[in-house]
Amino acid sequence: MVPNRAVASRASFPSRLLTTWLVAGFLLSLVVMASLLYGAGPVSPGDAFAALLGNGPDNAHFVVSELRGPRTMIGLVTGLALGLAGALLQSMTRNPLAEPGLLGVSAGSGFAVALAILFGASNATLTTFVAQLGALAGCALVIAATRVQGLGNDPVRLILAGATLSGLLLALTSMLMLMDQRAADEIRFWITGSIAGKPLTLLSSTLPAIAVGLLIIAMVARPLAAMALGEKAAVGLGHHPGRIRFLITLSVALLVGSATALAGPLIFVGLVVPFIARAFAGPDIRKTLWLCLPIGPAVVLGADVLSRLIAAPSELPLGVVTALIGAPVLLAIVRAGRMPSL
Repeated sequence: MVPNRAVASRASFPSRLLTTWLVAGFLLSLVVMASLLYGAGPVSPGDAFAALLGNGPDNAHFVVSELRGPRTMIGLVTGLALGLAGALLQSMTRNPLAEPGLLGVSAGSGFAVALAILFGASNATLTTFVAQLGALAGCALVIAATRVQGLGNDPVRLILAGATLSGLLLALTSMLMLMDQRAADEIRFWITGSIAGKPLTLLSSTLPAIAVGLLIIAMVARPLAAMALGEKAAVGLGHHPGRIRFLITLSVALLVGSATALAGPLIFVGLVVPFIARAFAGPDIRKTLWLCLPIGPAVVLGADVLSRLIAAPSELPLGVVTALIGAPVLLAIVRAGRMPSL
């Protein structure tokens, strides 16, 4: 009887995962609707809804189609990229606290973009490429840190090392702002994190890189799950850990670089999204990645909606709201006294 119950439990798990995915997708649809209907401006939710149906005043049409629509699309892509990147980093380092913003990956990308802005870069494709190079350098430093004896195996110490790197890069970014007042205003607005007022041309310049990142994830998901059993076990199953780490690093750089180019450095998104996904999917990275697809965009768009409403008629920077959401999650994980098994 016990084996039969175990088999039934295993058989029911995919259905539970599918149910969770559908619920997350439904919540995401609600957040998307809220993003289109609510804002800090004078357009009411009723007028915005009428504009979605083809009616309503002209200013509501403009706000929904030219401002909130592109903002919502950019938020969807940003949340997707950061959620998947966080799950990949945590699985690769076997550290549930690993997150692009905490480990310096986003800071490396942000510093690279600030440097490009200082030298007058305005082309969206160039900015995206520079952001990805900065993220790649940040990923390389993360991998190097995990190889340091006693550091990679201690999640809290690894986060402290990442915070040190992030602080250094932030200080360097501040120095760049002192060098050029014209660039300083643009850099200051950008590093706070925001998806407001971003053109769709910027989104189109990041989509090819994100598509490549998603393709790499599809390639490494199964080998990455095997690596959770240990590198020797993965080699025994015919996988190559070094090659897998390289592909993951490339995918994280593409995803984080694209997200940073779109919204600036947003911290904690890559921590919160996999944490929620693992709570329902368990330690299997493949199931976690599937759940990150709807949860990531929902977290970013939900935070963006809050940023519009908390201080209306003004708006809080999106990066501030994601920090307010993510900091308690980080403290909860650390204070729990145990780390989830990865």
